[in-house]
Amino acid sequence: MEAAEKSEETVYNGAPRMAGMVNWGTATVIGVFAGMLYGGSKEASASVSKDAEVMLKLGSTPDKREQYRLMRDAMEKRFIRVTRGSIVGGVRLGMFTAAFCGLQNLLAEKRQVHDVYNVVGAGSATAATFGLIMPGSLPWRVRNVLLGSVLGATFCFPLGWLHLKLVEKANEGRVAAPQSKEAKSGVGAAIERLEGHLGK
Repeated sequence: MEAAEKSEETVYNGAPRMAGMVNWGTATVIGVFAGMLYGGSKEASASVSKDAEVMLKLGSTPDKREQYRLMRDAMEKRFIRVTRGSIVGGVRLGMFTAAFCGLQNLLAEKRQVHDVYNVVGAGSATAATFGLIMPGSLPWRVRNVLLGSVLGATFCFPLGWLHLKLVEKANEGRVAAPQSKEAKSGVGAAIERLEGHLGK
């Protein structure tokens, strides 16, 4: 009984999570699955020309056993290509997403503010790092680092600004919503806000 009372009295006193901080694990999992989908579909579409070559070989081979062997080999190779493309794409985009979100959260925690510069800094550093680990000579890698850092900052500035504005809009709607006696779900509150905007 005493243990149950103590567990009920326990209150989490951790630091509050800053508004707009990205959930690192969720973003990484989404990045892995998106990379797998992209890599697999890219390899599958690239296999079309190879399938055409196999069909030409099948047409020129009268032996049924040879046709069966050619078809089986083509299917195995295609499966291996698509699987390898999915795995490589998932690992690459997952690592990029994990590094980007981790750096963004680290910058937000160190600076104690969530703004566009966290997104720009994380994007620039992540792109520069991935440019550095790409294969090639030292001048090629230095070029990739500089190009990645500029491109990362260029692409992340509008994306970070848009993300920040969406977070601010969501927080405004949450604060402006009237306090009701019954707790409303997030979906219900979002629907009511949308209806209010459409009714104006």
